[in-house]
Amino acid sequence: MLDYLRNQLRSLKLTYTVYNFLHQRKLRHNEQLYRRYGLRKRVYQSVSSDDFKALGAGEPPRFDVHDSRQVAASYPGFEQFSLAIQEGIRSWSERGYMVLRGFFTADEVATINSEIERLIGQGEANWRYSHVKIMFAIHQSEAIRRIVAKPELHAVLSFLLGKPVTQPFQSINFIQGSQQRAHSDTIHMTTYPLGYMVAAWIALENIDASNGPVFYYPGSHRLPYVLNNDYPHDNTHFTIGESAYKAYENAIDAVVQQNQLQPEEFHAQAGDVLLWHANLLHGGTPIQDAHRTRQSMVLHYFAEDVICYHEITQRPALRAKS
Repeated sequence: MLDYLRNQLRSLKLTYTVYNFLHQRKLRHNEQLYRRYGLRKRVYQSVSSDDFKALGAGEPPRFDVHDSRQVAASYPGFEQFSLAIQEGIRSWSERGYMVLRGFFTADEVATINSEIERLIGQGEANWRYSHVKIMFAIHQSEAIRRIVAKPELHAVLSFLLGKPVTQPFQSINFIQGSQQRAHSDTIHMTTYPLGYMVAAWIALENIDASNGPVFYYPGSHRLPYVLNNDYPHDNTHFTIGESAYKAYENAIDAVVQQNQLQPEEFHAQAGDVLLWHANLLHGGTPIQDAHRTRQSMVLHYFAEDVICYHEITQRPALRAKS
């Protein structure tokens, strides 16, 4: 009964509006941005891609416009990166992802895993979706927050977007593979202009075909964004459609079939990092060996000076002051 009432409240846009109104301090970053872009709304009100149609597309990330293989080396700061990272940046426009092998040390990986075990053991882990995901461990563990705040990582992400990135908007830790259907992060963490979000997925143990690796569709980030009005979401002026996300996943499956996309899997060693574009289609493969874990962590970063919101729930993004 309690779960039913909770789900009913979550389906009401008014619930989010009231919550946002009570947490306006975490939305103050949007006040100036709304004025700059000409969005005539209160920062605590519901917001979606519909609200930006009259404003035009805005200026997209530089490597969405210009081929990174042709122009990356012409931008200041490119020479600071290793040859392997430079090549990953060059392939960004074509592939929509890049890999940082061995980016985190064995000791750093062990510390993150130890901190997650501590949070679980003390009953402090912020579990979501029936104990599939642990949310916001970076807000609970100073050790994790310090490890992932590598200047080198921020430098790569900022270079890819052509704007400085903020501190991670959120973190998600997994013990097992997510087995999630294909999706684009943009449906969850959206920006105006589109494309100014990037993810960093960290392998916290060795990952192969049997323990549910991430899969992705190279180049799929160049396809049109699938937003609320591109599938039958059943939203109304007052409510969020009960089957909106399932309908979204079905729409993405149709995109994959129509474009004959071929998946790749990310097989990794502990400490490897996979970076992906906001619109890259990805998910989690089925777990073949139920006795194995797939410890991992994903961080999502917004660029500075863009409007950030959640398209599927039509909420502005609450962001604690850095």
